[in-house]
Amino acid sequence: MITTKLALQRFEETATHYIHELDQFSLEQLRQKQSDNEWSLGQMFQHLISSALYMQLRNIDQCLMPSEDPMVPLTEKTEVGVAIFSQGSFPPIRIHVPPSAQYTPEQPESKEQLIQGLHTVIQRMKDIEPTLEKVSNQNIVTHPRFGGLSAEEWFLLVEMHYRHHLLQLDRLKQGLTREAI
Repeated sequence: MITTKLALQRFEETATHYIHELDQFSLEQLRQKQSDNEWSLGQMFQHLISSALYMQLRNIDQCLMPSEDPMVPLTEKTEVGVAIFSQGSFPPIRIHVPPSAQYTPEQPESKEQLIQGLHTVIQRMKDIEPTLEKVSNQNIVTHPRFGGLSAEEWFLLVEMHYRHHLLQLDRLKQGLTREAI
């Protein structure tokens, strides 16, 4: 596994790349969907921001303040979780989740909302990274697909997740180009 300092550096580079990418799109383009089953670029950005703030970073916070409840079982990583962390990335495949009110991100209200959200995630990652060395890897929170993850693993997951969505960014950009032709 890479260090959290290196993961933070990679994450900042990727998140900054996303911020620069936003410069080339109008709000209309960010909201454009290629089909009913696809997210728009803006929804993809919303997903990255929300999943980091309200799932991954929140779960790090839970690892930082572990439950005193002895009834909380320690969950092992799943096979998929072990594979992802040993590879240091998600496989380069599309992961399709059917549209739902719970999972489908809202369309953005503005580009500024997305830029601010990305900056917020960057700042939270910078604030959390120095605290990770003090946390026991026994303090885990279960991921629905990957099993039990420590604070450090949740942190690494943010970087992997942002890097994985670069593939979707490129695919959605190509769809916009085709629409314009």
